[in-house]
Amino acid sequence: MTNVPQLVKDDPWLEPYSNEITDRINRFQNRLKLIDEEYGGILKFSNAYRSLGIHHDKKKKGWWYKEWAPAARALFLIGDFNEWNRSSHPLKKNKNGIWEIFVSEKDLKDQTNVKVHIVSDNVSRDRIPAYIFRTVQDPQSHDFTGQVWNLDVDFPWTDQKFDLKSINEAPIIYESHVGLAQEEEKVGSFTEFKENVLPKIKELGYNTVQLMAIQEHPYYGSFGYHVSNFFAVSSRFGTPTEFKELVNKAHELGLAVIIDLVHSHSVKNISEGINEFDGSGDQYFHPGGRGYHNTWDSKLFNYGKPEVLQFLLSNVKFWMEEFHVDGFRFDGITSMMYFHHGDFTQFDHYDKYFVQDVDWDSLIYLQLANTLIHKVKKHAISIAEDMSGMPGLCREVKDGGIGFDFRLGMGIPDFWIKYLKEKRDEDWNIDELWSVMTNRRWKERTVAYCESHDQAIVGDKTIAFWLMDKEMYFHMQKSDDNLIIDRGIALHKMIRLFTAALGGEAYLNFIGNEFGHPEWVDFPREGNNWSYKYTRRQWSLVENENLKYQYLNNFEKAMIRLIKKFGVLQSFQAKQLNMDPMNNVIICERANLIFAFNFHPSHSIPDYRFPSIGGKGEYQIILNSDSSDFGGHDRIDDSITFHTLEEDKLSIYLPNRSCIVLKKIR
Repeated sequence: MTNVPQLVKDDPWLEPYSNEITDRINRFQNRLKLIDEEYGGILKFSNAYRSLGIHHDKKKKGWWYKEWAPAARALFLIGDFNEWNRSSHPLKKNKNGIWEIFVSEKDLKDQTNVKVHIVSDNVSRDRIPAYIFRTVQDPQSHDFTGQVWNLDVDFPWTDQKFDLKSINEAPIIYESHVGLAQEEEKVGSFTEFKENVLPKIKELGYNTVQLMAIQEHPYYGSFGYHVSNFFAVSSRFGTPTEFKELVNKAHELGLAVIIDLVHSHSVKNISEGINEFDGSGDQYFHPGGRGYHNTWDSKLFNYGKPEVLQFLLSNVKFWMEEFHVDGFRFDGITSMMYFHHGDFTQFDHYDKYFVQDVDWDSLIYLQLANTLIHKVKKHAISIAEDMSGMPGLCREVKDGGIGFDFRLGMGIPDFWIKYLKEKRDEDWNIDELWSVMTNRRWKERTVAYCESHDQAIVGDKTIAFWLMDKEMYFHMQKSDDNLIIDRGIALHKMIRLFTAALGGEAYLNFIGNEFGHPEWVDFPREGNNWSYKYTRRQWSLVENENLKYQYLNNFEKAMIRLIKKFGVLQSFQAKQLNMDPMNNVIICERANLIFAFNFHPSHSIPDYRFPSIGGKGEYQIILNSDSSDFGGHDRIDDSITFHTLEEDKLSIYLPNRSCIVLKKIR
């Protein structure tokens, strides 16, 4: 066969699917060619947000409102400006199913509350415009309404020299939620996050902030994953301008900003979202059962429809151009890529990636989205949340891939939780530990993480809580000796370094977990009397010099400093130097550093010998989890220089439940 895709050349196991992968490339190229011919290219195609919606016209001194609603019989702009009169301001329809109206700025003012009254064959409803840039929620009725917002007002960006290229090479990601980032029992704001949290992230050494729940969503407790208004920042946290200020400040601090982008589904709500917008059942979504996600109770986009592609791609470009975001974590794409949405499916054969139940339209959309992202910003970061293991997900489209930069290593946190729930410490299997961390597709970069927001939600437990449970409430004073806390702190550090050093080419942590935040996230709901008690982060715990949370925080800072300084994430995968199942010891090399882990609960090993790297030399400890600065027992003298012995071996003292990192100094 001629013109074998590079993806197949790199992985001979994919050779039987060479035709399918070639078809994947051709389908994308055909769609892109069509966009080029009909719209003048993907960049122009993705400019719909600049015309649809409500826009100020300086020359005409007024506002244009345009809406795509092909099945509607009539549209009327309503709001405070006309006392919500459902007939005074009708829109006119053109041949493309787009309705429009111009309203003088004498009548319609900036930040006026508005909706559109839509008359269809079956029903008449007041709706929020689909391309609205801001919504607000009434504090009494809790109803959402649209608000006129002029995005053309100049914003004083100061991030022109921000360097994204070096961050894309090795993102170290701090996953955050603006609303729960403050200690006070309330919804935090963009401004508070900018002033109070960004400096903490910078001090810890992270280079990327990943923000959840930025797109407007009616139910706070959905974590932002049931989006209603795709072009509006969540008004709970502040205004579009305040979000711009947050991004600008992050860039000043050298932090990239990526946001969770939810294009896998949409909230089914009619009053807030775009479901049945023009009165039909299939404007943005598939009709019937194919347009409904049973597990998520939400609506599914029709990625094969040009206007839907334009809506979603415009949304991608909107966040990058208007708010200078540096990329996206695409949520739940397993649901997009397969007709079965990944539900009750074992991905145990390559047929399931290339032949059975694959939604080609959604793959084309993801390829287009990644193409667009990297046209707008060459070094932008796109991350895929996929649990299926789709081959080529993080390979270039021209090679037969989908075009993402990274995939989330979703099996890693599941593995850690399974171990902590089901296995005794002495039963940990070092071969399994190694396999889970290093078994990833060649040339596809992975974001490694021990835990994310998924493990911090009520109903689950964080790693810190799995390890220490209720003892955290009573024995975290530095003066209080407690065996459960000692074990928990020791393993918490080891798990994080093991994951960061071996698990991928990027690293992620969820806000507060770096210091072992003791509580889960539980949004206000009827079951907790609408309390904000657990919708916050208790920074005072780590700021209290008398508490052991500081030990974990100090270790996180030292660990991140090390992986940045020595380029651990950019280097080739780790290589085994010593595997010792009797003592539960793993020693490996990555980035010309030696990482030694002793997971055994009781075996501390003097004169522990293992192969060095690069022949004879001298080695020095550059990170030691057993240091008292990190809540350890100071059983190792960090000042010792280790010389290679016969057969180029090193000899060290390796205490139980500890890890050290060695650097060759000469």
